[in-house]
Amino acid sequence: MRGLVAVLLALAVLGGVTGAYRHPGAPEPTAPLSFGLNRVAVIGDSYTTGGDEGGTGANGWTAIAWQILAREGVPTTTDVAAERGAGYAARGEQGRIFQDLARGALRPDDTVVVFFGSRNDEHADPLLYPVMVYSTFQLARRMAPNARFLVIGPPWPTADPPGAVLRIRDALEYQAGLADATFVDPIAAGWFVGRPDLIGQDGIHPTDSGHAYLADQIAPLIGAQLP
Repeated sequence: MRGLVAVLLALAVLGGVTGAYRHPGAPEPTAPLSFGLNRVAVIGDSYTTGGDEGGTGANGWTAIAWQILAREGVPTTTDVAAERGAGYAARGEQGRIFQDLARGALRPDDTVVVFFGSRNDEHADPLLYPVMVYSTFQLARRMAPNARFLVIGPPWPTADPPGAVLRIRDALEYQAGLADATFVDPIAAGWFVGRPDLIGQDGIHPTDSGHAYLADQIAPLIGAQLP
């Protein structure tokens, strides 16, 4: 009986060893390709949702940006949460602000969180607006503690944005600095200025070509934030 037990134990040990054993000369096991290692969340307004003027579905800047990054060998897994009319303080068509959108989209494993906009905050209370931005970034940091933040200010299609828009741009830049975020200023960079062909008939929203233009601007910014 003792001999039988010894044999069984030996076989059990051998089985455990051979489970990890590779015959000399056998090909190395191939690990499956892993896509979506870089998780990107985007929070935005109608410049991100697209609409009647253009930018819906595959024609939206986010969809095009992911294609640009993929062609460069940077696959991404993405969550886009955007609402027409929304901003840090302005409530969108469904009553949500950026903080609400972030709450539903961000994850602990996000690599980059992008905030884009918003001109919808033009009429926000000057004292309340910085508080709302601060609260949004604090929530995002708790939800995505290891993510890099890319904060893109409100774009304006002409060279003479209203003073209220410049005010929220400046406040947003300051709060982005407090949040250790990278801030990008489309107004200072002149996005859309002198390019009426990229803006729809409403004079506000980008066309399909305008969304392709946005993707060309934003994809490298996201790529620069990825490890």
